[in-house]
Amino acid sequence: MDFKEQVEQLLAEALDETPSLFLIDLTIGVDRSIRITLDGDQGVNLASCMKVSRKIEHSLDRDTADFSLEVSSCGVGSPLFLARQFKNNLKRRLEVVDENGKVVQGTLVDATEDAFTIEWKAREPKSIGKGKVTVTKTKFFKYGEFKSAKVLVTI
Repeated sequence: MDFKEQVEQLLAEALDETPSLFLIDLTIGVDRSIRITLDGDQGVNLASCMKVSRKIEHSLDRDTADFSLEVSSCGVGSPLFLARQFKNNLKRRLEVVDENGKVVQGTLVDATEDAFTIEWKAREPKSIGKGKVTVTKTKFFKYGEFKSAKVLVTI
């Protein structure tokens, strides 16, 4: 088993031990630098990162192959990638950039395994007469059919 396969197997075992955590990204450089980014159904705390780190670090032999290891969590405002992340952020405000580069901000009202829907209020001209009326708009996005999506942080 090569180094990459070994790391992937150890990571899978660590995530099996804590099912609320899930992998966002794993990068293994040619210099054997390992970077792991995690997310979790209830967030990711320092203890969780340390547990995953120790599982991998204590199972690899530095005498046969020196390596560096970094385990971190997604930060606030990090892009959302997986259906599981969208489901965890229901009722939060998102900023989504569609395939054409148009930015849409709204509340995440639905997330399935295949797609998500956001909703927002907009002012539009009345169909009859002068003035504007507030309408509720929704937009449906299939995963992979948008450039980026992130949670908007409000203060």
